[in-house]
This record gives sequence, structure tokens and C-alpha cells, in this order.
Amino acid sequence: MLKIVNPATDEVIANVPCDDVSSIAKKIALARKAQPAWAAQPLQTRIAAIKKFREQIENRREDLALILTNEMGKPITQSLNELNGLLPRLDFFIANAERVLASETVYDDPAQKIIERIAYEPLGVIANISAWNYPYFVGSNVFIPALLLGNTVIYKPSEYATLSGLQIAEMLHEAGIPNDIFIGAIGGPEIGQELVLQKIDGVFFTGSFKTGCSIAERTAGKMIKTQLELGGKDAIYVADDVDIPSVAEQVADGCFYNTGQSCCSVERLYVHERIYTQFLEAFVMVVKKFVIGDPVEPSTYIGPLTRRQPHIKFLEDQIADAKQKGASVLIGGKKMALPGHYFSPTVLVQVSHEMKVMREETFGPLIGIMKVKNDTQAVHLINDTDYGLTAGVYTQDQARAEHLLHQLDSGTVYWNCCDRVSPRLPWSGRHHSGIGATLGIEGMRSFLKPKAYHLYHK
Repeated sequence: MLKIVNPATDEVIANVPCDDVSSIAKKIALARKAQPAWAAQPLQTRIAAIKKFREQIENRREDLALILTNEMGKPITQSLNELNGLLPRLDFFIANAERVLASETVYDDPAQKIIERIAYEPLGVIANISAWNYPYFVGSNVFIPALLLGNTVIYKPSEYATLSGLQIAEMLHEAGIPNDIFIGAIGGPEIGQELVLQKIDGVFFTGSFKTGCSIAERTAGKMIKTQLELGGKDAIYVADDVDIPSVAEQVADGCFYNTGQSCCSVERLYVHERIYTQFLEAFVMVVKKFVIGDPVEPSTYIGPLTRRQPHIKFLEDQIADAKQKGASVLIGGKKMALPGHYFSPTVLVQVSHEMKVMREETFGPLIGIMKVKNDTQAVHLINDTDYGLTAGVYTQDQARAEHLLHQLDSGTVYWNCCDRVSPRLPWSGRHHSGIGATLGIEGMRSFLKPKAYHLYHK
């Protein structure tokens, strides 16, 4: 049994039966057998089912948000934001499925009597090993286009978002997705490991760099599609020409939204020396106003850490390392005296790239802020990382911003915004942030394999 614990209270809220090696093998076999018939269904049949799933999300979002908040601690307002934000993402997938599946004639020469065409076919059986921090966003980036384009999906929600995963499966089945087309796999990391060992046609994982490396090693000899959406050490540079109060508020939200538990949370902040002191004052003022408490209260902005005690120790170690190397804690820096697992929003200054807090992914309510002399130094420091998910620049000058963004080695770059994802743009990482892309037309094509047609007229 999988024990589900509310991180805000430490209370057990459910016990869920787990899969094992035998049940996973049976589920893969069912998905394999069912996939050809699903791919043969008219696209409009698959679209109709996803539209019904969308309706259920819209109609049940209050209940779904409460389940999500209770099992992973996300403040209820932010849980609702995730569900509301999911709807246009589903609309994008629905609107573009036909375009992505359409064959392309790339060469047609009547004189030589030759036609060259590209067709797109589903990968087959896909293992979707998903994340807990945004189970609806992150999961739907994979299983919705995969299902629309004719694949079957074995979906393993994170053990920290299992109840939400079960709700997703229930709603998809009620919407008309057959039970053998979308199949849940319940359990801890060992179930994800077992999925990767099975005969599948693709594995799509969202999570840590360490686990991503383990999956890549296991799939290397299988020659299957392996897509890894991993962590980040995302950076923002605040230039010297900004509206300080406004930017401080925006960037603080980018650092601490979802209690800092987002792959694209701002985890490194570089501020031009001309405005450093004023910006720091404004930033700390914003952080001090964050409401910390019961995540079911609509006013709460900072909730508990989802992964509880092990991650509190990790944050404490990053802070201790930074202090030992010369950093100062401007605000926060410790576990809070509340039920559950709360960590106070923390701001570190006098930080450097010799410190873990500026190099290792943090995934919590902790930010290091560093003074820089100019744009050149800011670009150098932003690129001085093993990761490459997102990075951004705040300045009033668009030409200046685009010149800097062009130099940043990240899959996504921002001007005057941060911690933002759009269904219309590919979501991809560089270096330790992963391989492959979801979202956008490019991301949807990840669930298809091209077939080249050489057609000669006689």
C-alpha cells in the first residue's frame, strides 16, 4: 500500500494499493494489444474524448484543486490556477492534432515521375513517468498529445500526487478513453524503474537530473524514444533601468510561487550594482508580506514542502554551505514552528558561484541574490551552470534585452517575465535540464515517428 500524507498536517489521508512487477507487465500487454485499434479510430473520435475530459476538468476543478492541495500542499489558489491554466493548453492540443498528423508532400516532379512524402505514425506504447509539483500541467503535456495522436499510455503519477493521478485516469475513462488505452501505474520509484525495463516504445519522464540519468542508462540499449524533462537552476538578470518596485514583486513571485517547487522557478538572481541596494530592499519587503499557513486558505501564498523532512535537510545544508563560504541570511533560513513541513522564505546575499545554493537545484523557497557590474558579467554568470532550462532579463530596452537573450544558453528565455510556460512554444532544456521537447508543434511531434515514402509512377 502507498501511504498518502498531507504535508501541511503530517496526517495520513489515504492508503492506495500499489502495482508490482506482475501487474505492470500485464498492463503493458493490454496497452500493446489495444494500441492499433486506437490509432485506427478517426481523429475526431479521439478529439471528442479529450473535449469531454476538458469539460470534466472545468466542472470539477474545485474538488480537484482541494485533492491536489491536500496531498502535495500547494496553496488552494495556486491549485485552482493550475487547473484553470490547463484548459487553454488542452485547447491547443485539440486544435493542432490534425495539423501534426497530416502527411506532407515535400517533392513532386511529374517529369521524373516521382513523389516524396512524409507520413507520421504514433510511437505505440508510451510510459509517462510524471511529476508531483504540477501533475495536471506536466502530465497533460505528455498524455494528452500522446492519446490524441494514437498512442496508448501507461501513466505513473508521482507518489506525492497519486490521488490527483487517479482522478485524471477516472476522468479520462469517463470521457471515453478506453481502460486499456490509458492505464495508471501506482507506486514509488520502483514502479517507474519497472516501467522502463518493459517492452515499450517511448518513455517520457519529468523529474530530477539524477533519476533522468538512471532512466537514460536503462533505455540506452533499447533504442526507444527517451525524453527527459529535468531540473533547472534558472536565472534572472535585473538591469539598471527597471521600475524597481514592480520588478521586485514580479521576480519574488517567480522565486517563491508554489513554494519555489517549480522546475522553472527563479533560483539565481543577478542585480546591476547601480540599483542593487534599492532592489534588495524592495524585494525583501515583498517577501515579508507573503502569507504562510494552511494551504486550503485562499489567502495563503507559501505552503508546506511536499517532500517533507528530507528536503528540509537539503535546504538547511545549502544555507549552511553558503554561510560557511561568506553568505548572509537576509530573511528566513530555517524550518518554521508550524505543524507539517514549512520552511521560511529565505533570501541569501553575498553569494558566489562557489556555493551550492548557486549551483545545485534548490526546489524550495530559497534564493541567492548577487550583485553584478554590467551586462557582460551577468551573461557570464547566468551561463555558468550545468543546467539550461530558462533564463531572463528585466530591462526597459527591448534591443538590449534581445541582445542579451541571444547569448543565453537556455531552452527558454524571457524578457520582462519569468516562470512562464506557453502551449504554443516548445518546452525544452539544455545540458542537465534534459533532452527533447514538449508543447508547441515540435513537442507534439515527439509522440510520432516519421515514415518516408518514395513513390515512382510507371
